[in-house]
Amino acid sequence: MAKQKYYVVWDGVVPGIYTSWAECQLQIKGYVGAKYKSFATKEEADRALSSSPYAYMGKKTKSTTARTLSVNVIKESLAVDAACSGNPGAMEYRGIYVQTREELFHFGPMKGTNNIGEFLAIVHGLALLNQKKLTIPIYSDSATAISWIKQKKCKTKLLRTQKNDELFQIIERAENWLKANKYTTQILKWDTKKWGEIPADFGRK
Repeated sequence: MAKQKYYVVWDGVVPGIYTSWAECQLQIKGYVGAKYKSFATKEEADRALSSSPYAYMGKKTKSTTARTLSVNVIKESLAVDAACSGNPGAMEYRGIYVQTREELFHFGPMKGTNNIGEFLAIVHGLALLNQKKLTIPIYSDSATAISWIKQKKCKTKLLRTQKNDELFQIIERAENWLKANKYTTQILKWDTKKWGEIPADFGRK
């Protein structure tokens, strides 16, 4: 007899815990950005559902974990990263507090590009730290996004259309925030070669 499994659906038609793969499939089939995972016990599933999916879905290796604990990494910091399924495609981004690996914010998915996501992630982080009056730095592994921040302009080549107008409205709000606010937050380039993947990485490589 097959052992009972519990399927946690974080992002799907109806998020929750399901006791069969068939039920789980109904919630995720055709759902862009669906996030789900199976667990052996109800207790594990309950715990997972009330937590961030990235605590369970991220692919971390021993070498990556060791590298991210390098003495050169500022532990009290915010790491941001974006992921995109296709380019353009389903784009999302998030921010992680490096010391505890707690997810502080997550946006998406929304159709866009990876560079747009990286740019918006930094601005989101800047606004959050500014609001909370925190002086910790932000790490990003995108040199392109960091340069756009310095120019206070998202220099994407993606053409604005009726379908992606909402995304461009968000970009405009981000650009306006950069122009209207002063901040002293350091934006640092994450050294992937030395430290492994940035803690905010979505683990899809």
